Amino acid sequence: MPRRPLALLVALSALLLALTVPATGQVRTIRPGMSAAGVDLSGLTVPDAAARLDQQLAPRLQGPMVLGAAGRPWPLTMAEAKLKLDSTRTAKRALYAKAGVTTVAPAITHSRAAVRDFVTRVAARVGKAPKNAAIKITVRHIFREKSHNGRALPIDTTRAAIDAQIDDPAAPRKVHARLVRVRPRVTFANLARVYNTVLTIDRPNFKLRLFKGLKFRKGYGIAVGMAGLETPGGFYRIQDKQVNPAWHVPNSAWAGALAGQVIPGGAPNNPLKARWMGIANGVGIHGTAEDWSIGTRASHGCIRMHVSDVIDLYPRVPVGSPVLIR
Repeated sequence: MPRRPLALLVALSALLLALTVPATGQVRTIRPGMSAAGVDLSGLTVPDAAARLDQQLAPRLQGPMVLGAAGRPWPLTMAEAKLKLDSTRTAKRALYAKAGVTTVAPAITHSRAAVRDFVTRVAARVGKAPKNAAIKITVRHIFREKSHNGRALPIDTTRAAIDAQIDDPAAPRKVHARLVRVRPRVTFANLARVYNTVLTIDRPNFKLRLFKGLKFRKGYGIAVGMAGLETPGGFYRIQDKQVNPAWHVPNSAWAGALAGQVIPGGAPNNPLKARWMGIANGVGIHGTAEDWSIGTRASHGCIRMHVSDVIDLYPRVPVGSPVLIR
């Protein structure tokens, strides 16, 4: 008798195990009503669903992405973008989707670096650098060239739009990017500030001209360097300014017994009268007691002016002002 209950217990255990463990080889299928990007995957196994996605969805993803910029279409092929559809992963998403979910996003990837390179290439083709305002200084005029705005493709926002659309099968694969204005670094207003004061020295005509805000304001008669001690030509700036300057006599033969000495400002034998505006290498603009020399080549390289004129000019010219000598 004891053997019969034991046999019955073993039989019941085997039955319960059979009910709780699925039969060997059982295959799960995707529940009805499930799809990915419009492809119906109902009742399919993962391999079959992946095959259907490769057949129906993959071809739809191969069309180029078209970027519209500067009135032209710029295509990006999916081979260049390195787009890939992982059909098996998409099928598994459908298989393991939560209850109530009827569609899953396809597993699509692409190279963001490739998109970045593409947008950068297009930006180089459609962009235009801004033109800075510029001036050309002559002894009589200051010629002005206006600035012009440039244009540029907004790279970051364009990249983001393309990246988003490539991975979305429902997106139209078209992105229109409006070019943005790029302002020049130097404008006319900048020029007027930078070149607020300009002096030009017209040696052949013995004329100093003062320009303010890029416009001629006043002219003065001058004397320039004599033969052998010519006033040097070129583009300079006012280096320093002094009232009643001392004269540091150069060690030159023409200075005679005064060579190397310092003659105090205002001294009778100091030829630098009233004001000094230094230019370079000991050359500067100063007043002179020899009014007869104005309009001649009489100095030792400096620019001489009537005392009244140099006093008038002095407060109008800041240190750093450009000086063109021709």
